[in-house]
Amino acid sequence: MTLQAKLDAFKADFEAGKPPYKVPYSVIETMRRATAELIASGAAERALKAGDKLPAFNLSDPEGKAVSSSDLLARGPLVISFYRGVWCPYCNMELQALEEALPKFRELGASLVAISPQNPVNSRKSVRQNNLTFPILSDPNNEVAAAFGLRFELQDYLVDLYKSLKNDLPAFNGDPSWTLPMPARYVVGQDGIILYAEVNPDYTHRPEPEDMVPALHVAAGRTTA
Repeated sequence: MTLQAKLDAFKADFEAGKPPYKVPYSVIETMRRATAELIASGAAERALKAGDKLPAFNLSDPEGKAVSSSDLLARGPLVISFYRGVWCPYCNMELQALEEALPKFRELGASLVAISPQNPVNSRKSVRQNNLTFPILSDPNNEVAAAFGLRFELQDYLVDLYKSLKNDLPAFNGDPSWTLPMPARYVVGQDGIILYAEVNPDYTHRPEPEDMVPALHVAAGRTTA
């Protein structure tokens, strides 16, 4: 089953109110409204695209170790996934799919990192919960996400909904802002040029890990069969 098929199946169960996902229909309507407004805003079109230069970053992994984009690119091409946090089931399914694809990425000489605004405690939870072997990096206040054009501020009505669901982003992320990154995936060549970009203002849609393989072949100086 593809990643998107798994996401669609989860979404169908959630919106149908199947246990354990029983939520009022008003919650679903509010989430749909927020997604539609983010799509209509055109924010995704303003994010970095293929051909743009990677903004350099230096972030910390869950153990406090510094991880820099320059060090990662010195080893080979780089795959970057921006996700919302361990509280997001769609993000967790995506991380699991990326873990499954990791051997193929490494075969092509690439490294993989995932970036979210959550604090190190929650990043460690992401690693444990999803059995990950690639670095999860904390992006305080979504500063790196902002450099990519991915950061957006939640509308007041969505903040109220999150609070009612006990989804306290300031506590999860360790900063007072109610901001998130649009989920996104990038492939970056060793020269720092973005070769592949996929930005999703609809958080229920994610690209397949295999979609990045052609760009990784290009980055590795190979051609696909």
